[in-house]
Amino acid sequence: MSYTTQKTLPTAAEIHKKYPRSEELAAQINKDRKEIEAILSGEDDRKILIIGPCSAWPSEAVIEYVKALLPLKEKVEDKIKLVMRVYIQKPRTTIGWTGPVNQPDPYSESDVEAGINYCRPMMLDVLNLGFPIADEALFTHKQGYFTDLYSWIAIGARSTEDQEHRIFASMVDCPVGMKNPTSGDILIGINSILAAQSKHTFVINGEQVKTSGNPYAHLILRGGNGTPNCDIESLKLSAQTLIDKKVENPAIIVDISHDNSIDPATGKKDPLLQPQILDQVVSDMQNNEDLERTIKGFMIESFIEDGGQNMNACNSASELKYGKSITDGCLGIEKTKELILELAEKL
Repeated sequence: MSYTTQKTLPTAAEIHKKYPRSEELAAQINKDRKEIEAILSGEDDRKILIIGPCSAWPSEAVIEYVKALLPLKEKVEDKIKLVMRVYIQKPRTTIGWTGPVNQPDPYSESDVEAGINYCRPMMLDVLNLGFPIADEALFTHKQGYFTDLYSWIAIGARSTEDQEHRIFASMVDCPVGMKNPTSGDILIGINSILAAQSKHTFVINGEQVKTSGNPYAHLILRGGNGTPNCDIESLKLSAQTLIDKKVENPAIIVDISHDNSIDPATGKKDPLLQPQILDQVVSDMQNNEDLERTIKGFMIESFIEDGGQNMNACNSASELKYGKSITDGCLGIEKTKELILELAEKL
């Protein structure tokens, strides 16, 4: 095999002992998972808002961002369940920075052990501020280091057709959103839900295991191939197909970013369009009972500063603008606060 072993990593148990989850946090995480499940199943009529930076870096800015949203959490909680994006793993179309869990300093060599020691304390800080955590399951073999902290997980557009990711979604103890692929094909996204909701037999850690299936696997619409799929016809088609395919707990999260944030005038993604796009989706929901019943929430990419920056134009982290995304562009914090308050008013 053409690889070189660089180091042996600490076990998940060793990391959990080093950065423990308190009994209070365990109860909080379980409560958040149950509340998200209740929203997805229709027992709770609130909506989920999964919000935060495209990539959770640097940790100081992430915590500052979370603290800025803290006053809004209680203010809107009767209408909105806020879930914080703490995305530590980043898929790439070709190559590039794959997130702080692999490379906590984007300008230094990859160091997964340093990344684990960077990311778990950051996640615990977010949890201690009272927010549930969302992350994308990109590198499934790393999940033992963090799975106990998650209240919601995404399977990304580049992973949703992968059998291992589908099986992983079928075995975890929290709700999992399955994105449509980068092509925008809604049916493939729904097929991934059906796979995640089913039982599977496979091998992990040298053992044959059987998964239980995840009844709270659900669809994330993120657009694809340069085209949005958050328009009313795509939403109606998605909702009807979930029913036709007999998906358990049929539910949709609309990702307002990615290809759903394409500006028709330029053909490029524009994070500052997210409030406008969200407003249209909410209006379409309120004019259609099936959509109101099936759309359970939204995803927004948001950070301290508007937009994004090209990390390749700098030579070190010190040259980067603090609180501005180094991956996809984001909506700034002040516009984000307005978006949350306006959404709560409309729901």
